[in-house]
Amino acid sequence: MERTIKHNKLMDFRECMKQQKSILMEGALGERLKREFNLVPDENVCLASLVYSEDGRNALDKLWSEYAGIALKYNLPFLATTPTRRVNKERIEKSIYDSSIVQANMNFLRLVQTQQMGKMYVGGLLGCKGDAYTGEGSLDMKEAQMFHTWEAKLFADAEVDFMYAALMPTLGEAAGIALAMEKYKVPYIISFTIKKDGCLVDGTPISDAIGYIDGITTFRPTCYMANCVHPNIVYAALMQPFNRNEIVKTRFLGIQANTSTLSFSELDHSEDLKTSEPTELAEAISRLQGINPLRIFGGCCGTDGRHMEEIAKRI
Repeated sequence: MERTIKHNKLMDFRECMKQQKSILMEGALGERLKREFNLVPDENVCLASLVYSEDGRNALDKLWSEYAGIALKYNLPFLATTPTRRVNKERIEKSIYDSSIVQANMNFLRLVQTQQMGKMYVGGLLGCKGDAYTGEGSLDMKEAQMFHTWEAKLFADAEVDFMYAALMPTLGEAAGIALAMEKYKVPYIISFTIKKDGCLVDGTPISDAIGYIDGITTFRPTCYMANCVHPNIVYAALMQPFNRNEIVKTRFLGIQANTSTLSFSELDHSEDLKTSEPTELAEAISRLQGINPLRIFGGCCGTDGRHMEEIAKRI
């Protein structure tokens, strides 16, 4: 296995979060890798397998460098995460790969980091066991803590700057993965799958989910976010009366935004890419920022460098 690439951190990730008013996160990877570069994800570990091919590495390098260049242009710290959302012990056992795939992805992202001029932090991406959009197959808290400890330890051993649990549809799995990650004292973020009614997919209000996870963890999440969702949906969610409180205002601090206002059920498995103009998305981000002081701004499905440039201009 390739030796871990050492690096010099500009500052601890937690300090960056405290000191920086705005941070740019990567835009879409998966959709662009498939549609622009014609890369086919592995059936088990999905995008994580791309680091083993020259075409995959070149495409990842191009996309991350594009996003990092935008952050540098606007003097913003930049966050990138390994494309490992579908990597877990169960999927690895079904695949041709082994646990070294986590280190391999981290090594490559560190290599990309060394080539950038700006402030770049690299994170390890984790995902839920079941369906992120419906919650089907999700784990309860104890199951999730046991299941996700495998990935959390691998990312901690790989010396990530932070861990990022994305698209958490249920409180039980979000809480369990938080308990798994906190054990290693690496900064981590919980990002929910949310609906415009102000709740996670399982019906838990955002405010209640944050309060519960903060209450059961000693080493609390650095912050909470939502991803794979349009800013207008997050706006509607945060405007719900039960989310108009201090805990949401101070702890819900980021979004990786879709360009489409359609719901998860409408978007999931869509054959064509639903998108919108960069200025339209950036204006929606600005509107959202007007009701909640977000700090992390990234892109998800439908975004590319044009969208991230418009967002960077405004933040």
